[in-house]
Amino acid sequence: MPATTAQQMRAWTGPALLTYGFRPFFFGAAVWAALAMGLWVLMLSGRVTIPTAFDPVSWHAHEFLFGYLGAVIAGFLLTAVPNWTGRLPIVGWPLGALAGLWLLGRIAVLASSHLSPGVVGAIDLGFPVVFALAIGREIVAGRNWRNLIVLGMLAVFAFGNAVFHWQAAQGGFAARGVGLRIGLGAVILMIAVIGGRIVPSFTRNWLVKRAKGRLPVPPMQSFDKLALVALVAALGLWIAAPDHQATGIALLLAGVLHLLRLLRWAGHRTAAEPLLAVLHLGYLCLPLGALTLGGEILAPGILGMAAAQHLWMAGATGLMTLAVMTRATLGHTGQMLTASRGTVAIYLALILSVLARLAAGVWPAFSGPLHSLAGVFWIAAFAGFAIGYGAVLLRQPAAKHL
Repeated sequence: MPATTAQQMRAWTGPALLTYGFRPFFFGAAVWAALAMGLWVLMLSGRVTIPTAFDPVSWHAHEFLFGYLGAVIAGFLLTAVPNWTGRLPIVGWPLGALAGLWLLGRIAVLASSHLSPGVVGAIDLGFPVVFALAIGREIVAGRNWRNLIVLGMLAVFAFGNAVFHWQAAQGGFAARGVGLRIGLGAVILMIAVIGGRIVPSFTRNWLVKRAKGRLPVPPMQSFDKLALVALVAALGLWIAAPDHQATGIALLLAGVLHLLRLLRWAGHRTAAEPLLAVLHLGYLCLPLGALTLGGEILAPGILGMAAAQHLWMAGATGLMTLAVMTRATLGHTGQMLTASRGTVAIYLALILSVLARLAAGVWPAFSGPLHSLAGVFWIAAFAGFAIGYGAVLLRQPAAKHL
């Protein structure tokens, strides 16, 4: 049996796609993000009808939150957990089976009008349940108790998916239901916890090599813990009572604290490296989303709740995941950790997508064209990732040191 990660991957003689967790899931996530958005734009124009039992908006919300994001989370954790625990990664056909479960879920939801709700839910939930069990086994076996919180957030994310399916099966508008808020809340907390570790750490490492001056405050200080507690409270209130004034106030407080947290990470000094700057910009959408949602609750009609929520859905989650996907792919395939022109272009496309979606809330009279424009930019970003990084993900052997 191979004794090291490098030996284990060299021993694998199958497709390069299955040599490490980030490969199938980052590639699959990007392809699905572009394809699902293409279907959504065509559905908005009335040119396409898909055989899903979900209403169109709920299908769109589900496939971004639990479809696309589920794959990115899997790719990230399957790559990070071996580093956290010192145990060997999942490679080869077991990795392929996990990716196949995820893909089966996408097909089941897409064609759910031909299946019973129970069957669709069971197929779609098969992936997050099996994946959580696999990650939990690695964390426990490696005695990596510090990261049990990640397993907990993953379990909450899967539970949100289950509630989403239940609400859709009852005929409810699941895109505005508690299941979506549970799932999105779990993802926002993941960004706050994991992003709160990697953004200041990556920034410090880069700045130390290049220039003297202010460095980021080390992660998880007392202020960070206070900001996280405030965010957990605000998310809990938002999940349980999304329209209550107390929720609006809690979101505003959490937004201010996380904005101050971000300012402690010296992001203004990373403009020369877009690979780093985009991490700060993605995290910025977390407090901006909290502030905008809180403001919309207390003074409705500024952007509209859907547009405000997209600062989290497309801004924080979209930008942070694209930033992590590009950086992790470069780093774990032995490339230079710097953004090429193509990488900068896909970042800009995603930023323009978020801005167009927000503009649709500001100018509802132009919401149709702006929604379509946001979709086109989104497709450009993720199709651009799949094309620009596909060769590395599909063909290049994994780096020796991961």
